[in-house]
Amino acid sequence: MNDNNRFDIESLGAPQYSSPLELSTVKGDRIFNFVSESDRLVFDPSVQYYNQCLNDGESPICMEKAGPRQNIFFDAKTTTAAIVTCGGLCPGINNVIRGLVMALHYFYGIKKIIGIPYGYEGLNPEKGHGFVELTPDKVKDIHQFGGTFLGSSRGGQDVSVMVDTLEKNHVDMLFAIGGDGTLKGVNAIGGEIAKRNGKISVVGIPKTIDNDIDLIDESFGFQTAFDVASPILRDAHNEATGAYNGISIIKLMGRDSGFIAASAALAMPVVNFVLVPEMDFSLEGEEGFLKVLEKRLQEKKHAVIVVAEGAGQQLFKDRKMVKDASGNVQHEDIGVFLKEKITAYFKGKSPVTIKYIDPSYIVRCAPANSSDSVYCSGLAYHAVHGAMAGKTKFVASRINNRYVYLPVAEVTKKRKKIDLEGEFWFSVLQSTGQPFFLG
Repeated sequence: MNDNNRFDIESLGAPQYSSPLELSTVKGDRIFNFVSESDRLVFDPSVQYYNQCLNDGESPICMEKAGPRQNIFFDAKTTTAAIVTCGGLCPGINNVIRGLVMALHYFYGIKKIIGIPYGYEGLNPEKGHGFVELTPDKVKDIHQFGGTFLGSSRGGQDVSVMVDTLEKNHVDMLFAIGGDGTLKGVNAIGGEIAKRNGKISVVGIPKTIDNDIDLIDESFGFQTAFDVASPILRDAHNEATGAYNGISIIKLMGRDSGFIAASAALAMPVVNFVLVPEMDFSLEGEEGFLKVLEKRLQEKKHAVIVVAEGAGQQLFKDRKMVKDASGNVQHEDIGVFLKEKITAYFKGKSPVTIKYIDPSYIVRCAPANSSDSVYCSGLAYHAVHGAMAGKTKFVASRINNRYVYLPVAEVTKKRKKIDLEGEFWFSVLQSTGQPFFLG
């Protein structure tokens, strides 16, 4: 595929109905305009890329602008929508569910909205979960709570069985809220539908607390995660300073990417060490972590360590590769490991008091904060607009602070990680004062 076409969105066919939204088609009449199919946003807004395109005589790589279309593919009077939430919990899932239901019902007049319980399992009749009818009254207050109103599960199901279920229940559009594995499932379901020449729109809404979805600005729930974690770091600091050579170790989520740990440390700048999956570090040696920690205690008599769950996995010998139902590698417990290693290192040297804190499951079950709540509503609304226009196998997302549609295949090619040579990580190093390299 030509790079200029890499962000093109698949369509179920030509729009054949007029949108019920009473928006403008005229610029400058003070009413929001419909978004045209020709509306595009440049992926890379840098001057360097602009000059490169000028020099090469090529058009820039662009993305499809999200928003309501004047002509839509589905007839709202006969349309059935379905919503499923998959994978681990994350702040904001209920906000997205609520936003989808409200937009489908009030914007487009869709009356039949199905909730699929317990992730993709709910599309397998053998599991016996049944369906939940979703109405505005049923979801109007769910945004006040964390978790997911519909329940979730990990792991995929037989794609043919899932599509059979969608067809049997006359589902016209499926909204899947989830992370990397869920979005790959969206692609697989969309591919099976295409093989059958079906007309079901399949839409992904990227959800991962780790903020590791590639290309997009950030995934929903991420800001709430480090917002909730920040006061925990404050209290851990108080715990550490309350004892001679006090050490607090706080383990936060971050399987392959350390954005929560790093962002929480920046938001609450009492952290002295941030250990993330992107960095390899050693424990032993003059520049190893234990020696640097010892120097810190000699100078300040306390230390606060934030470690992402996927950090330091190279330190485990004879580690066995075990995966969960979603295909994610299950990591060894780096927090407990660090506590044991630090205890052993200082034994006979000097007394230390270590407190180990793991608030991970509290953080991920928190309700969305105000910023995430706004973001979740925006994602939900734009996902509905795209589905109603007949677009499929796409995610609603935000890039360069603008809402866009991206092909699922593009955002699942790789995971987003912290650039250890980038400005963000440099800010973390400045905040903590930890060395550029540990070992």
